[in-house]
Amino acid sequence: MSKRVIIIGGGAAGLMAGAESAKRGNETVIIEKMARPARKMMITGKGRCNVTNACFELDELIGNVPTNGRFLYSAFSAFMPYDTIALVEELGVPTKIERGNRVFPESDKAVDIVDAFVSNAKNSGAKIIQGTVRAFQLSGDRIIAVELENGEVIPCDSVAICTGGMSYPLTGSTGDGYALAKSAGHTVTELRPSLISLEASNNYIPRLQGLSLKNVSIKLFENGKEIYSDFGEMLFTHYGVSGPMILSASAHMRDPEKFSYKIILDLKPALDFKTLDSRLIRIFEENNNKDFINSLSSLLPNKLITVIVNMSKIAPSQKCNSITKEQRHSLVQLLKSIKIDISAFRPIEEAVVTSGGVSVKEINPKTMQSKLVPNLYFAGEVIDVDAYTGGFNLQIAFSTGYLCGRNI
Repeated sequence: MSKRVIIIGGGAAGLMAGAESAKRGNETVIIEKMARPARKMMITGKGRCNVTNACFELDELIGNVPTNGRFLYSAFSAFMPYDTIALVEELGVPTKIERGNRVFPESDKAVDIVDAFVSNAKNSGAKIIQGTVRAFQLSGDRIIAVELENGEVIPCDSVAICTGGMSYPLTGSTGDGYALAKSAGHTVTELRPSLISLEASNNYIPRLQGLSLKNVSIKLFENGKEIYSDFGEMLFTHYGVSGPMILSASAHMRDPEKFSYKIILDLKPALDFKTLDSRLIRIFEENNNKDFINSLSSLLPNKLITVIVNMSKIAPSQKCNSITKEQRHSLVQLLKSIKIDISAFRPIEEAVVTSGGVSVKEINPKTMQSKLVPNLYFAGEVIDVDAYTGGFNLQIAFSTGYLCGRNI
């Protein structure tokens, strides 16, 4: 007998859950508040849609989910990144793999991915309607209907909350799902931004605005203890730091107002102290009679030179042939350990994902079913799971959406 299933949210998780539910013969309705579904997918990967990560080992995949990764063991096992790639290609969108195993559509157009998933849901038999769910109607411990903001009441046999988080509210992610989950008795853990740019208090930061660095490394310290390290790219902004490494580092941070965070930046991680010192000796010999400030163009980007010279305590006009061994060693140390004092996260509205959400202790990891309300399910970012940048968060949406749709 056909059951009426309501999926709240037409993003990555909701479209996947809706398609899988409909394929199993359920009368499935996806309720999406925006005029067009999957608005957030449209802006991922800078408009190219980093649809997943070609990480095909289960343990490695879970290792890229710093918040409650083990909870996703069943979901990932049921629907891996290679399943996502196969589905996308089956839906007529060829893919390609780029640096860091990031998977994109060959067209570099997010709209191709979005259209494919919307079509998949519709062709599977799901109906997509526009509306905002205001409340649940309950009978005992079961949800029997959902009420929309326009007053319409839609009866149902089962419901899935797939509303996303609180990041990028213009795409429709405004935290509605958390309120609905709470109204059904669920616990929502503390919400904070993740995969977000960071504000820094150092006075040299504004002078480096727009500077992009590649092949550098960072170490993140919380209250003096190293908690994360990475190698790759970063960007200086007028307020602080951004870029792939910084976004991943933010996933390990709690509240910068309660904890002390600093980043140590190594501009030359491929060179150890001795090798970098030897390189400086060569540079100073080649620029023997030049001022110190005019000797570093082969080593550093122009925008960084003045900042480094000021930090080094070596006079800009000091001749290279008079720089002492002690001064040179201090400079090596500086190049390998620039301190960035983190003062705050950027606003949660700018976050790629929301950290926190419906407690995983209250969700069956094998089915995505609520342990409190038997006909309520969850999928995607509304759950208290979040991953690093690189396609992993969309994979969480697809995997939990698949498991939810298969079981609802």
